[in-house]
Amino acid sequence: MRVGFFQMEPQLLNTEYNVNKALSCVERIDADVVVLPELFHSGYAFQSMEEVQKVAEPIPGYTTEKLQEASTDRNIVIVAGICEKYKNRFYNSAVYIEGDILRVYRKIHLFLDEKKFFQPGSEFLVVNSIGVMVCFDYFFPESARTLMLQGARLIAHPSNLILPYCPDAMALRSLENRVFSVTCNRVGEERGLHFIGQSQIVDSKGNVLYRAGVMEEVAVREIVLEEADNKFITSRNNLLEDRNPAAYKVITEQKK
Repeated sequence: MRVGFFQMEPQLLNTEYNVNKALSCVERIDADVVVLPELFHSGYAFQSMEEVQKVAEPIPGYTTEKLQEASTDRNIVIVAGICEKYKNRFYNSAVYIEGDILRVYRKIHLFLDEKKFFQPGSEFLVVNSIGVMVCFDYFFPESARTLMLQGARLIAHPSNLILPYCPDAMALRSLENRVFSVTCNRVGEERGLHFIGQSQIVDSKGNVLYRAGVMEEVAVREIVLEEADNKFITSRNNLLEDRNPAAYKVITEQKK
């Protein structure tokens, strides 16, 4: 399987430009799976609910329809961050698109001013062995662990990263769950926010197969997805068999 990302610099509130830019990548990339950044079609640094309303879309909608057309034409899986409008609520979402298949994940762990505009999601998403999480979800190890337990072999991770921790953290998430991961960040600056780039592809042993710099970039690497089925750490230690969920009950206790 060939997996890749398009580390791009979106224009704030310019959906048509951003979608066309992403499609130009999808049309030429030689990959089975491509990941785009968080909120790739809208930009990130909203200052008002009016701005969110301007770019938020229903799913299906303009952006997802364009991505589905490209997915069908190229026979490629696309995972991309979307500013979603559902009824009277707004979500920082990611879509999994594989031809006619369209599934939605709503970001659970909202970051900074996202809490002013978006509602949090409540369920993680795995489709055909690909798990989806968005940006700040990485800071919570439970996110990747849940995806692995739900059958993910590969984690697709659309992001808009401004903190420096994710590249190392996602390598650890891959190692501790024995899954592949593709983090796709954006680049550039937007209303005082500096995005770090450093999108990356990581194997199921935590090795970084490729890490981008701080400019726009397309990258693809070949992986053997079945390697994620091997959960042995040593000949006598298996990641799944050695788990002791009864000892972790405090993790699932409700917040006080």
